Amino acid sequence: MPLSDTTIRTAKPKDKLYRLTDANGLCLEVTSTGSKLWRYRYRFNGSAKMLALGAYPAVTLLKARQLRDGARQLLIEGTDPGEQKKAAKQAQKVDGLTFETLAREWFAYNAPRWAESTTYKAKLYLDNDLIPGIGSRPVKAITRPDLVELVRKVEARGTLNAAGKIRQWLHQIFRYGLAKGVVDANPATDLSVVAAPPKAARHHPHVTFAELPELLAKSEAANIHSLTRHAIRLLTLTAVRPGELRQAPWAEFDLERATWTIPAERMKARRPHIVPLPRQAVAILRQLQEVTGRYELVFAGANPQRPMSENTVNKALRLMGYEGRQTGHGFRHLLSTELNGRGYNKDWIERQLAHGDTDEIRGTYNHAAYVEQRREMMQAWADSIDALCAGANVVSMRRAK
Repeated sequence: MPLSDTTIRTAKPKDKLYRLTDANGLCLEVTSTGSKLWRYRYRFNGSAKMLALGAYPAVTLLKARQLRDGARQLLIEGTDPGEQKKAAKQAQKVDGLTFETLAREWFAYNAPRWAESTTYKAKLYLDNDLIPGIGSRPVKAITRPDLVELVRKVEARGTLNAAGKIRQWLHQIFRYGLAKGVVDANPATDLSVVAAPPKAARHHPHVTFAELPELLAKSEAANIHSLTRHAIRLLTLTAVRPGELRQAPWAEFDLERATWTIPAERMKARRPHIVPLPRQAVAILRQLQEVTGRYELVFAGANPQRPMSENTVNKALRLMGYEGRQTGHGFRHLLSTELNGRGYNKDWIERQLAHGDTDEIRGTYNHAAYVEQRREMMQAWADSIDALCAGANVVSMRRAK
């Protein structure tokens, strides 16, 4: 018998949930707490299903019957009304999804897979450029011209490298959105077609080996922090990347064995890297222990929980008069040029610089096999620097390959 408003209004709760049946699958559930919920019971592809239609009295008997009839029409057309409702909810959710929400979800998903330096830079670009620019916009409403305008603002600052990175991040964020089904197309494709023309390529400048004593002497005399001075020395003695040095925790160093082991997550190639330490580097690190040994990081910044700024070394070199002549990264090129000139095995030099190997198995083998060869090479390198600084005439030392 069909329900009436009186029957529904006067229905009282019982110890357990019970149902009052209307017609054509419509029923009212009365819960033990007194809630009255409309349900449409139906079958689709042989399976029994139930669709929630709302709560009484917000949804009246008349409205519930209209909703039931709409669901029945979907069944006649071959559509599962329950799945159609889910799809409509998802579409509504997607329509309201902002770029900031998608970008932060993309960042959280990828951050554990990135090196620490990549994570830091990606967050910097998100917080400083991407989210302030388009973060509040619905992601489905963002167009390619919107993204071109955003990148143009970054280019206008003269930071073309940052603009290039932002184009990459935008492309990846929208690819992530495509995979999740929250966008229908990637508006960040082909942004490089309208990119500002690149500046002339600048390689990392470096002095010659003969000019190194003067540079090191100026670093001793310069009005710079002692940590910066030690950092310049260690970059010279190890040829690691500046970021690998400034973010290094004390836990990576075994000074007794004169070995520094950098884990894969901190390396550009995502492989662990062993750095044999010459005696001179160990001596500097022992001095540093007296200054920062109580902190986690060797080169602790003003906030000891953060490393020194990535611009510190290059700023010091500029103050010393080496702008355009030497950068922190340039010490790697100096070592490579000099040791290749001395005839050292190219694989040893490449491994010392932690350059990737296209053969992953061979790369893993070489990673372990060349440590002692590199230890001898790097000690000779450090000794030759000392000798040159002392005024000796350091001749080219030829080595068998």
